[in-house]
Amino acid sequence: MASVTYLLSEFRDKDAVASAIHSLRAAGLGTGDLDVFSEEPIEFRRGVLDRPSHMSLVSVLGAIVVGSVATLFVWWAQNNYAVVTGGMPVYSFWGTGVITYEMTMLGAVLATFGYFLWESGLLRKRDKTKPVPIVPPECICLRVRCTGDDVARPTALLRSAGATSVEKRASL
Repeated sequence: MASVTYLLSEFRDKDAVASAIHSLRAAGLGTGDLDVFSEEPIEFRRGVLDRPSHMSLVSVLGAIVVGSVATLFVWWAQNNYAVVTGGMPVYSFWGTGVITYEMTMLGAVLATFGYFLWESGLLRKRDKTKPVPIVPPECICLRVRCTGDDVARPTALLRSAGATSVEKRASL
């Protein structure tokens, strides 16, 4: 198994970080090998560090599944328990509609929240071997995962993009 080395670099400018990310991706590193740390949220232009999300699909599927299960449960309960309704229908669309709507919204909210926790990494097993940088104020840190012993090329690309410092750390 190849050894894993991490490069922790500091930048003062968002455009310099974007330039470093472009040059590192052109050199063959993937978006999974790059992580950005900052005190404030950083918004890059489209295409810099895109990581696809399936949040909207999970929300819709959660709404459909929970809403359908709730509707089926209400239908089952209304048809399997004999209740004297005084000539009214046993299965009422309007009575079931409120429950279906509310449970559909609950399914969408819970699926979105659960997937947010999963995507953020809070529910997954964390890799404790990755060094987490201490971010100085007004600084942006870029962590680069390098496999093998060749870190000279990524270090040169980081420095040419405008990194103020580059520190090499082996995985813990």
